[in-house]
Amino acid sequence: MTQQHPMAGGPDHAGAPETRRFDFAAMDGAARYRLLASTIMPRPIAWVTTCAPDGTVNAAPYSFFNFFGADRPVLAIGALARPGREKDTAANIRATGEFVVNLVSFALAEAMNATCVEAPPEVDELALAGLAAAPSHAVAPPRIAASPAAFECRVMRLLDTGPGQLLVVGEILHAHYAERVLRGPPERPRVAAAALDLVGRMHGASAYVRTRDVFHLERPVWPAPAGAAQAASPDAGGGAQTAAAPGR
Repeated sequence: MTQQHPMAGGPDHAGAPETRRFDFAAMDGAARYRLLASTIMPRPIAWVTTCAPDGTVNAAPYSFFNFFGADRPVLAIGALARPGREKDTAANIRATGEFVVNLVSFALAEAMNATCVEAPPEVDELALAGLAAAPSHAVAPPRIAASPAAFECRVMRLLDTGPGQLLVVGEILHAHYAERVLRGPPERPRVAAAALDLVGRMHGASAYVRTRDVFHLERPVWPAPAGAAQAASPDAGGGAQTAAAPGR
């Protein structure tokens, strides 16, 4: 029988596996966040650098992040407010329309965590974390020099999705990759996932994952040839993966 949360509606369809349904309209934001952030994971981390109108550099990590197209190249970030006021990243993006997304390798995890601090707007988190900056090509915010990949972005859309919630959609203007993470000929480079050694966000206040536990599934074709079904093959070494077809 389906169990019910105190704030839930009635049971789900009879005969379905045992579940508990949560009525989000009857729950507060903290309870919804606790469920969603502990379920939708691992999440990639956008380590966002921005500049205030006076030139002060800000750096902060956001795990509500992904890319959403390549023609145009588009990524999006969800920025939640701190109690009482908008976060510096969101305020700077509103003011300037520019930002850089830096990816977080395992070697940079401690430095990334240092930039999570709720510092005043005048504090440069890169300096606070002992990180060197590198100039961007087309936007004012700098890149994090040690990041294995960074994307210079210009705002396409800003969408206020709720109290203190800002969805930032940006076009990627330039990408910077560390030479050590690239393989193959210069005219057709590929990214070595193991060399990136990225971390992702997990559940709770402090849980992360290292993205090296990889397995492969061949995408099926229609009609499927006889005997084509293949089992997943574990790849604990986290080697470079083949590019996924659109829609994966």
